[in-house]
Amino acid sequence: MHNARSDTQQYEILLRNDIPLIDVRAPVEFAQGAMPAALNLPLMTDDERAAVGTCYKQRGQKAAIELGHSLVKGEIRDTRIQKWLEQCRLHPEGYLCCARGGMRSHIVQHWLREAGINYPLVEGGYKALRHYALQTIESRSKWPMVLVSGNTGCGKTMLIRALPTGVDLEGLARHRGSSFGRTIVEQPSQASFENNLAATLLKKSADTQVTWVIEDEGRMIGSRHIPESFRENMARAPIVVVEDPFEVRLERLKTEYFQQMSEAFLSVSDEESAWKNYAEYLHHGLFAIRRRLGMERFQQFTMVLDKALEFQRNTGSSDGHLAWLAPLLEEYYDPMYRYQLSKKAGQIVFRGDYSQVESWLRGSSYVSQAK
Repeated sequence: MHNARSDTQQYEILLRNDIPLIDVRAPVEFAQGAMPAALNLPLMTDDERAAVGTCYKQRGQKAAIELGHSLVKGEIRDTRIQKWLEQCRLHPEGYLCCARGGMRSHIVQHWLREAGINYPLVEGGYKALRHYALQTIESRSKWPMVLVSGNTGCGKTMLIRALPTGVDLEGLARHRGSSFGRTIVEQPSQASFENNLAATLLKKSADTQVTWVIEDEGRMIGSRHIPESFRENMARAPIVVVEDPFEVRLERLKTEYFQQMSEAFLSVSDEESAWKNYAEYLHHGLFAIRRRLGMERFQQFTMVLDKALEFQRNTGSSDGHLAWLAPLLEEYYDPMYRYQLSKKAGQIVFRGDYSQVESWLRGSSYVSQAK
């Protein structure tokens, strides 16, 4: 176990190394924003915290502390202590964390010490870590960037994940960034998305400046917005464009959106619910762009989608989806991407297929000079 708390202010170490945190804030606070390696084991429930907060405002700190101890006692207290002890034993390298490194984490620390475990706390708590995360994004967003662009299905995300300084914003936001971008996992809160981004930037660079490789995104990824300092640098960054053949792109999309997504839904629920949720996911994607497609075309695509879903469920084959996916790319997504890219033509520094762009990014003198 820890013998000192001398390194609790070294927030970079905590974030970069995914040091486990026992976050003792209430669930509602944790949901609003948390650090990537934090586990929520609250000292008080939401209702208990609200009652103590009201008491503090009306009767002062002493009365609030007394109420807190009366709410968290006996079997309730013992059960919570056991959960903290289990986590301490699993992760002896970890830390306690509350909102500001104040009363709650000190109480938990004291109870753990009585149980025989000396566990450090994060000085300044979540607020201090959050401040450090935002500072990290602000400073490292000013480092050189190269954006990866290209039509849907060119493997941009796969390419970025393969590169040592690639930052997968869509992965951090748990959304693919399009109308079909929703994943089976709920998006993190805005604050958690930013905290995850900060930790990623720290992990992918030491003190040496690097060149970030990032997908060419809009301001929003699903319902999460890219931090403004990051967006400002992205708007000026050079762009490389992946130009893979249409058939190659179709095959990638078929694998990612139909085969893998249907398997993902099946992995988390029973078959009936999984197929219902999978169908709703695809229908929702089409519905989101119905006005741009035009209602007649939207209805045609929907009919083909329903047939493809029935065929996929009966045979296991996702080939039927190509009958609506191919024209959707040709009529909607490809023209949209071409238009958006035309407005950034002056920033394009390289074009090629997937392997050519990967080779360029790995060995380009441009990227080397930008570092």
